[in-house]
Amino acid sequence: QVQLVESGGGLVQPGGSLRLSCAASRSISTMGWYRQASGKERELVASTSFGGTTVYADSVKGRFTISRDTAKSSVYLQMNSLKPEDTAVYYCYGRPLVGPTYWGQGTQVTVSS
Repeated sequence: QVQLVESGGGLVQPGGSLRLSCAASRSISTMGWYRQASGKERELVASTSFGGTTVYADSVKGRFTISRDTAKSSVYLQMNSLKPEDTAVYYCYGRPLVGPTYWGQGTQVTVSS
């Protein structure tokens, strides 16, 4: 079993920045974030794998950067130039090569003036 603990969400003005963190209890092959806004479907925001492969949603490319600290089994999402449409609950996830996907508790990101 794996536990993921998220932090870094909050309220920010449009154009501002936030940095999300997710710490896993042990190393996981692929980690990243999904988000879900009220009334909308869950969508993949960004992911990163051990080999350094990264994936971004088209809506966040050029604004968000995902990185990881493998020694700490942690992943970070730097979010710049935030827009109101980025408002959502962000869920960290970890996907091992084998076995089930694990989820963090979620952290609220609200972008509003």
